[in-house]
Amino acid sequence: MASGLTLSSTRGVQRLLRSPHSRVTISRRAVSTASQQTGRSSAKTVAYASLFAVSTGLFAIYYFDCRAAIHKYVVTPVIRHTLDPEAGHKLAVRVLSSGLAPRDPLSDDEVLKTELWGETLSSPVGLAAGFDKHGEAIDGLFNLGFSWVEIGSVTPKPQPGNPKPRVFHLPDDGALINRYGFPSEGHAAVLARLRARLPTLFPYSSTPESDSPLHGEEHASLRPNALLAVNLGKNKSSPPDSIADFVVGVRTFGPYADALVVNVSSPNTPGLRGMQSRTLLQELLAGVTSARDQVAASSTHAHRPKLLLKIAPDLTESEVADVAAAVRATNGIDGVIVSNTTIQRPPSLSDPNKVEQGGLSGPPLKPYSLATLRTLRGLLPASIPIIGCGGISSGADALEFARAGAAAVQLYTVFGYHGPGTAREIKDELAALLRKEGKTWQEVVRESVEKTSLREGQTAEVEGAGSGAGAVSEASVKLLVQEAEELKRLLDGLGERIEKRLEGTTLARDGQVVAVTPPPPAS
Repeated sequence: MASGLTLSSTRGVQRLLRSPHSRVTISRRAVSTASQQTGRSSAKTVAYASLFAVSTGLFAIYYFDCRAAIHKYVVTPVIRHTLDPEAGHKLAVRVLSSGLAPRDPLSDDEVLKTELWGETLSSPVGLAAGFDKHGEAIDGLFNLGFSWVEIGSVTPKPQPGNPKPRVFHLPDDGALINRYGFPSEGHAAVLARLRARLPTLFPYSSTPESDSPLHGEEHASLRPNALLAVNLGKNKSSPPDSIADFVVGVRTFGPYADALVVNVSSPNTPGLRGMQSRTLLQELLAGVTSARDQVAASSTHAHRPKLLLKIAPDLTESEVADVAAAVRATNGIDGVIVSNTTIQRPPSLSDPNKVEQGGLSGPPLKPYSLATLRTLRGLLPASIPIIGCGGISSGADALEFARAGAAAVQLYTVFGYHGPGTAREIKDELAALLRKEGKTWQEVVRESVEKTSLREGQTAEVEGAGSGAGAVSEASVKLLVQEAEELKRLLDGLGERIEKRLEGTTLARDGQVVAVTPPPPAS
């Protein structure tokens, strides 16, 4: 009987499984399960895609902000430690020229406004020549917050420069030694890049702007509060005493630059620094000013680029006096940049690369450039501004140059060490220092220039000194006075800080407890 029941149950189950109704039910469950799995999979895909998009967007916002810590503490050190210095330099220029580089999203503080030749710059912080040698990353550099970008040096004919390796980091000193030797793609290549930046006009346009090399733009920088400068170099194959390369450079780039810099101070081109001697320098300055005036005369919009001279920090006081005399004697030199790199090696250097030949830049250069600036400021009238360059690594350094009489400053080595946020970092620190003193940059500059510059009545005395010994003596006295005033200011500040720290404390004196209280306010 049990076996019969089992057989009957088995047949019943088989009939139930064969019924169409049971097949439909099983089929519905399979479809329902598949739909649920597909829905869950789609939801996960959408969630992951959304998370990826949001993450990418947030990272892009972070990356494109030059203030992001990743640039200073990750990207820049990784490049410096994984690539040789020249390869890292080229990579940085390539990124800045790609349009995918970080930017400074902030406006400059009002206290940083700077006046140069009647122009108002948003800040005094610019970039020195040597970083963008071929004019490849002009707009990328302006986007980092520099108010002055100087490209070059550019030589008339292409030349490879000195043999590699020719750039050396000195990380222990925060410094750099280079012996590039003016590697340049030549005038034609750089000029083509400058023209390519300009806004495009219709070829059949008959407006006056169509005849202007700048297409009607007020500044070659294409920005309202910034200037573009071109640093002019000399081919290694040119005669050492020839001024032709510089004259050609003025004629070539004059219509496309806000300022032109005559570079006679690089230590890496044989014979170049010899052009800083008074006789050769006066001939050179006369030649380039004449060429610049011809450019201005032929311009439909009276575009007249400023002419500046860039000198070395290694000049003796008498040589600085000769430079000043040549500048004063040449009507039309608009300013001087102090200084280029130095061939000196201060004892403080500790990095093994200090033995390399070439020009030293970075913090160890600062004392030399600052001393040269102070000497020159006392030998030039206030109408000729000086641009400070050499070892500036902080807002405090920039302010020190302003107190020495610099109208603006330029960065170089610190930019390579700290990365794209360097200009913003220094500007913020400088603005904080100025606000603490209750002054603007322009007020500090005006005070120092009025105090230290050569007055009109003193010009005859300086010229009458012949070799410049009298001027140097006067400049030395002024330098000592400035240093004494600066020392007094630092000591006063130190005394105030000590008093604040001691307020409310007690000191043991001869076995007695003496309370330290601040002095009563002056009535």
